[in-house]
Amino acid sequence: MQSPLPTYSIYGEHGRTMDVDWLHCESIAERSRLHDWEIGAHRHELLVQLFWIEKGRCGLSLDGQEQQVQGPCVLLVPPPVVHGFHFEPRLQGQVVTVLAQHLSKLLAEEPALERRLLQPRVQPLDAAQAAAVGAAFRALREEFRSAGDWRSLGVDSALLRLLVTLARNLPEPPAAAGSRQGARGLQHVRRYRALVEERFRQQPPVSALAREIGITTTQLNRVCQAALGCSSMAVLHARLVLEAQRELAYTTMSIKQIAHDLGFADAAYFTRFYQGRTGLSPSQWRSACGKGLAAV
Repeated sequence: MQSPLPTYSIYGEHGRTMDVDWLHCESIAERSRLHDWEIGAHRHELLVQLFWIEKGRCGLSLDGQEQQVQGPCVLLVPPPVVHGFHFEPRLQGQVVTVLAQHLSKLLAEEPALERRLLQPRVQPLDAAQAAAVGAAFRALREEFRSAGDWRSLGVDSALLRLLVTLARNLPEPPAAAGSRQGARGLQHVRRYRALVEERFRQQPPVSALAREIGITTTQLNRVCQAALGCSSMAVLHARLVLEAQRELAYTTMSIKQIAHDLGFADAAYFTRFYQGRTGLSPSQWRSACGKGLAAV
């Protein structure tokens, strides 16, 4: 059975990845006002969200725990944590949404930093901490909105600055029982995502990747569910959809060429695969993107 709990990419948008970009920045008000400041309980399978509440208050539901939050503070929401909000209309703040796979790639050499950030957290800040965190959020949003040369490198640089700033201003979380086992599972997930990144165009069997990691397919599914809230196959499929969206938006390749490039035997099967996961056919998505309708 499917869970009745909504699973979104960006809140209110079913059946989509992060479109072409792996990161999105916006003010909290931009999306919340569209929903009368009420964001119902939902989750993201493959996305990390970082909230910066500069001023104001909100009601927060985090994995079923209700609390009142007062700015200045930061909220960390990794996948697949269930969360919902009731914002005051006067609240000021920002939200950054980033693909967990990309964040892990940036932090591959710093697993302790990744573990500190990939835990659900509500952290009040003092004046000095708020100044540093607020400046880092603003710098990332400015880079995200820029159209300058080497934008992707600039966004990565600004994101890393934000992640380091957050980690420096967040206390070390208490050690949880079974943390060694959890750390090992995170290593398996990180290795799996690296293999997917290298080989997704060949659509390798998940069982083959699991053997290469040194675990069974069942174990791989279990650690993916624990860390990402989805199956190992869903990770591979999400990467294929993301690449398809990039090629549809940024190249003039035909649907048949894109299907072949991504390891599909024929264009018809690729179309069924893509439409089943996004709600649009490849040609419909390309048309919408060209008209500016697919932008978040």
